[in-house]
Amino acid sequence: MEHIELFFKSIFIDNMVFAVFLGMCSYLAVSKKVATAVGLGAAVIFVLAITVPLNWLLDQYLLQPGALSWLGAEYADYDLSFLSFIMFIATIATMVQLVEIVVEKFSPSLYNSLGIFLPLIAVNCAILGGSLFMQSREIETLGLAFNYGIASGIGWFLAILAIAAIREKIRYSNVPAPLRGLGITFIITGLMGIGFLSFGGMLTGGDEEEKPATETVIEVEKTEIEKEAKKLADNTKIIE
Repeated sequence: MEHIELFFKSIFIDNMVFAVFLGMCSYLAVSKKVATAVGLGAAVIFVLAITVPLNWLLDQYLLQPGALSWLGAEYADYDLSFLSFIMFIATIATMVQLVEIVVEKFSPSLYNSLGIFLPLIAVNCAILGGSLFMQSREIETLGLAFNYGIASGIGWFLAILAIAAIREKIRYSNVPAPLRGLGITFIITGLMGIGFLSFGGMLTGGDEEEKPATETVIEVEKTEIEKEAKKLADNTKIIE
């Protein structure tokens, strides 16, 4: 259940675009066509799925205070957390270069359509945000980190795919001149964000603690006593 909850929460409730507004530059620039949006979204999913678990390993076994204790007791007091940004960005840049090489090799048309925004995934704040959120939320296992990376990528993919589909159709709509282009795109993004935030209650149904059995019995007995008292009061009024 923990994996399922994290998966759906990362996609719908903590969506990278609609909840925290990360990766907006690529989201706005590469969402004019669905085909291009799908290519970039798939690349983001791949990069997040690889970099978040790798950065989790770096954080657990290298960067956290005391993480170097596996090297020996003399290293237990070392704290390399100040290197988090550098190490995370280095991992992300390496994976982005790999994605760029693969896309250029197997899909030159997609590589040309993405243009400068493919290598810019390396500085996409959504990618770095995934690793930093993983660190700040103290995700416990490598499996959960991998789950979070994929789910966050899917959430970003759904966001850019949805806005790309809407922008393709909106070309044929009568949009007021001052709102054409980014104006109407920002408005639609805000409305979509409200829609995604409405999923906030989806996973909160079981948060309330169950009452002990004794309290339940006491409440039932109290209700029965109140009913009997009401009946006696009604009978008294009738006799009077």
